Amino acid sequence: MERTWDCIVVGGGAAGLSAALVLGRARRRTLVVDAGEQSNRVAHGIGGLLGHDGRPPAELYAQGRRELAAYPSVEVLDGRVADARRDGDGDHDPFALTIAPEGGNERIERTRTVLLATGMDYRPKADLPGLEPLWGDTVFHCPFCHGWEVQGEPLAVLAGGDDGVHMALMLQAWSDDVVLLAGDVPLAGRERLEAAGVAIEERPVAALRAEAGRLAGVVLADGMELERRGLLVATTLHQRTDLAARLGAETAPPGPQAIDALVLDPMQATTVPGVWAAGDTTGQPPSVAGAIASGMMAAAMLVRTTQGV
Repeated sequence: MERTWDCIVVGGGAAGLSAALVLGRARRRTLVVDAGEQSNRVAHGIGGLLGHDGRPPAELYAQGRRELAAYPSVEVLDGRVADARRDGDGDHDPFALTIAPEGGNERIERTRTVLLATGMDYRPKADLPGLEPLWGDTVFHCPFCHGWEVQGEPLAVLAGGDDGVHMALMLQAWSDDVVLLAGDVPLAGRERLEAAGVAIEERPVAALRAEAGRLAGVVLADGMELERRGLLVATTLHQRTDLAARLGAETAPPGPQAIDALVLDPMQATTVPGVWAAGDTTGQPPSVAGAIASGMMAAAMLVRTTQGV
């Protein structure tokens, strides 16, 4: 007889593993498919996660997998979900997911429900030479995750408009030496920055310079260099895969943080019956702690809603 899973969790990061743990403890037959593309794998450590502060992300995910091994109804598969569709016309018909296992042939797996924890791509609004090798360490998008490691150092913010003003003022929690790199600061924002002691550098940024793998300077378009040891960069979040669209799930209008966050109800269900979502893909403020909580809640609501169906 062909096997039908109770749930396939797409994504094996913090949200997906958290969801699978809850599903396993509820004795749901669960398959986790992990493409290994978590955004924070490049980070030196996870900042601000209680009990795991500073722990390398890969270690956390490995520990999560070890914990899942205690639950016989849960399986974890390294691979990619290439396609997803409803296998029928009714809201209670199962889903068919085309899965490409790592090193194996594609196969179809059927499931009663799907939980999307596919994450988002963090796309810096600035495309700068030298940025990528420093990303997730001394160049970052979240001061709560990375600010402590550059505390007291000369820092900069690369963002424009009101967002840049807000980010520069916030970054003063970690350093008294903050420069905003922007040429489009509104008058009211300039006054706030001046009062707070934040400098504004209006010359365009050309590149970033590193020493020993860490940010050392911001190179300006005229060749001058601004010594900086940390850089907060404005980013937008974009869906990493098109699986939600393939399933027909609606996305919210583009916002300041996410371009295409999924629309969810209070139980973390998408607009497609039988499909839930958790973690960054929902457009929540990105953090490992938030993703873990989101995965737990989505899985609990899935169990509660589908029990007896």
